[in-house]
Amino acid sequence: MRAATALAALIGTSCTAFAGGGFDIVIPGRPGVPIIINGVDASYAVVEGEWGLGRGGQVQPTIYGGRYIDPRPNVGHYYPSAGHLPGYGRVEIQPPANRKLPQPAESYHQSWSARSAPPAAPSDLPFYPPPVIVAPPIDAGPQDWRR
Repeated sequence: MRAATALAALIGTSCTAFAGGGFDIVIPGRPGVPIIINGVDASYAVVEGEWGLGRGGQVQPTIYGGRYIDPRPNVGHYYPSAGHLPGYGRVEIQPPANRKLPQPAESYHQSWSARSAPPAAPSDLPFYPPPVIVAPPIDAGPQDWRR
């Protein structure tokens, strides 16, 4: 009797352990595109906790092996000690006023138009012809399917 109770307890605890989500290993769908979860790059990391579409109650996921991502990446800064202003806008060069001008372009004009199709020629057929049934000739013999 004790063995049966111990077996039932063992089966019950193992089923509850499998019922939970456990952990997931995050594998990105495309190489080079990171999977960001709460500011952490979770690519190829282990994520533990109920999250995503299969969550029962919202629990903050724990990420093992992820790397923190800077929310504002370091793209360069303006240092006034350098003595010049940072680049801004397009780099345009104003040509001199007395330069040789290019030849003017040739004129170009193109137009499109659309019309309705001309009316169809009248025919001898009525709008609603009566149904016509064509019967095979009476003296026709059996058909030769090999031909």
